[in-house]
Amino acid sequence: MKNRFLEALNARPLLFDGATGTMLQRLGLKPGGCPDELSLKDPAMVRKVHAAYIEAGSDIVTTNTFGANRAKLAEYGLEGKLKEINIAAARCAREEAGKERFVAGGFGPTGRFVEPVGDMSFDEALAIYTEQAEALKDGGADLVIIETMMDIKEMKAAIMAAKSVGLPVAATMTFDQTMRTVLGTPPESFAIMAAALGADCIGANCSLGIEGIYQAVSVMSKVVDIPLIVQPNAGIPVLKGTETVFPASPEEMASFVPRLVASGVRVLGGCCGTTPEHIRKMGTVFKSLKPVTREKKNFTALASRTSFTLFGGGLPAIVIGERINPTGRKALAQEIKEGKTAGIRNEARAQAASGAHALDVNVGVPGIDEVEAMGRAVFAVNENSTLPIVIDSSSPEAVEAGLKAADGRPLVNSISGEEKKLSTILPLAKKYGAALLALTLDDSGIPETAEGRVNIAERILNKVLEAGMRKEDLIVDCLAMTVSAAPLSAIETLKAIRLLKDRLGLTTVLGVSNISFGLPAREVINASFLTMAIAAGLDSAIINPNNKAMMDAYHSSLVLLNQDIRAERYIKRHQAATEAVRHITVNDSATGLDSVVAAPQGLDARLKKAVIEGDEENIVSLVEEALKEGWDPIRISGEGLVPGLEEVGRLFACNKYYLPQVMLSADTMKRAFERLKKELKGKTGPSLGKVILATVEGDIHDIGKNILATLLENHGFEVIDLGKNVPSARIIDEAVSKKADIVGLSALMTTTVMEMDKVIKELKDKGVKVMTIVGGAVVTKEFSDKVGADEYGGDALSAVEKMKRMMKGS
Repeated sequence: MKNRFLEALNARPLLFDGATGTMLQRLGLKPGGCPDELSLKDPAMVRKVHAAYIEAGSDIVTTNTFGANRAKLAEYGLEGKLKEINIAAARCAREEAGKERFVAGGFGPTGRFVEPVGDMSFDEALAIYTEQAEALKDGGADLVIIETMMDIKEMKAAIMAAKSVGLPVAATMTFDQTMRTVLGTPPESFAIMAAALGADCIGANCSLGIEGIYQAVSVMSKVVDIPLIVQPNAGIPVLKGTETVFPASPEEMASFVPRLVASGVRVLGGCCGTTPEHIRKMGTVFKSLKPVTREKKNFTALASRTSFTLFGGGLPAIVIGERINPTGRKALAQEIKEGKTAGIRNEARAQAASGAHALDVNVGVPGIDEVEAMGRAVFAVNENSTLPIVIDSSSPEAVEAGLKAADGRPLVNSISGEEKKLSTILPLAKKYGAALLALTLDDSGIPETAEGRVNIAERILNKVLEAGMRKEDLIVDCLAMTVSAAPLSAIETLKAIRLLKDRLGLTTVLGVSNISFGLPAREVINASFLTMAIAAGLDSAIINPNNKAMMDAYHSSLVLLNQDIRAERYIKRHQAATEAVRHITVNDSATGLDSVVAAPQGLDARLKKAVIEGDEENIVSLVEEALKEGWDPIRISGEGLVPGLEEVGRLFACNKYYLPQVMLSADTMKRAFERLKKELKGKTGPSLGKVILATVEGDIHDIGKNILATLLENHGFEVIDLGKNVPSARIIDEAVSKKADIVGLSALMTTTVMEMDKVIKELKDKGVKVMTIVGGAVVTKEFSDKVGADEYGGDALSAVEKMKRMMKGS
């Protein structure tokens, strides 16, 4: 049965509505009140907003349910009314939209992060959004619009929830001026994941003005070919007098619309600060323009939270690191048995540094709980590498655990022509939006001929297409058989690669090292075969990227085949090789475990390294070692732990680390401090200062504040966190009674930022000698100066450094 919204999406440009919260506040919503509850308490007010946008030309109106998920409603004690609120909101929208227009059920963030960044499990996130999706569908929603997301895993759960109840999905994330979300996700990674999960249109909303939103969707259009949606703010908010305003006029925003359409935008709306007049002006231009024809993307795309990899379709071949695999490696296998991840984390870092583009993760050790081990291993790789993940297991349960744990879009290794594999693994890949690696074997075994292997690949491709996946979602391994036992096997494998490319146009992969089993000087055979395979059309090679001979062969092959334009990669690699060697790779012949051995380090350097790498597993044992050697807690902190966290701050500032790594390092510090507190025996160590933190009255957003609180504590501040929606009187009372050095104020909403001005003025009027710092999504340096704050916070790590300077200055 055809879907009415999807038919319209394919037929013509569609116009969404604009800001809902701003309109509701103008109509009487009180600061700090629950806007979602208005669909029950004052449905006429909600319908007025919908009616205004429909009169302005909107084809789609969004339900007043941005915060109507269980996690957010619980902040108001309304979680028991979730179904009632969502159904009422959908019906309010439907009453105004009628049968001709569409109702989009609105999803917003839960206010929490999904593990390992936060404390919410993926299953919990999925359940929260499924519950809301079911209620919106019951109320008559035609589709779901997911807005203002910052966490790519929360987005994954939201898309899966909406698709599970049969609703089309429009999905948008919010990016800052660095073209990343607060957790470090670039637009391309989001686009790759969302498209693979079955989102029907994707894009960006909020945060940036229309030009910034245009930049975000422009790069999305390079990696996906599905329709794009934009919902920009009316510019970046500024303070005029005592009012925060959005400066972009309807005419200014309308003038930018042709560039949006040229980038592939087929759905247009507005976010904060936009009004029915903005929608009217933009919509008039939008609907007068003919949508562009998008070029089909015929490459395969994988993504992590913070990066992405493209291959196949004529793009340069890539390297998939094979070292996270316990086969024949006793030390790694023993670690996995013991539930440890040090070896996995080291291998992830080493392979990434050696030039891998994706990392295979295999934890297949007999006698273990592979489901638990796979989830733990994927978390470890996520936290120690920016590369996409290949989930390598024959167990469907372990594969699903890996799919839930993985950030972005992974590759599943593997399926085959065997019916059992097709019936169990293929549905999981479809459900979680993963790409699939297929082995050219079936229930009869591995065909000896290239034609036989390609025939199996064709059968698998048909099954993949029947499941609703694309040809580009399938990567085929023509299987390298050992030439010592079958002398013609290499020739047949190379022939199969060529046939596969010519006949089916599929992306190819190969586990290269299998070719040389039983032969001396294996790396010579492997390197030569890799070069031949890339020349035959190989798109991805599963190899050891720490092996110099293999990487030399890989890079030289790209140059010779003109896949490395102007030999830029090759030159860059060899320039790097001439620099000082920081690590030496040695081989443990007894275990077969390659390990990266750093130059000899003192205890201070090892403590610092553990914090930088977020080594929660070993930080306490390092602290214990330092205590046994006679170090006092202050020395451990000052010479080891704090310098590590300062280096994390530097890496964050130069965009080499992102918030997930920062939070992991902070959690590592927390574990170390918990152990050190036992040594203090009730005493408190020196404090850099006492800080009051609060989200101002009327505002219930606190993710940024909570992150800052954690970082401040780890840097040695004493933090009194008053929570959210805090009245000015309480902030002042606490500042006086606790003798605070600094008051930190947070706000996310334009309608609440002036509460900061109120608090700062009252502090000064009452003669409270305390320094102030302000921050939040809508807070700018200009605003900070106008309200008389001592500092503008910016991001969490910048705020920490500024507070340090404030205390030194005082």
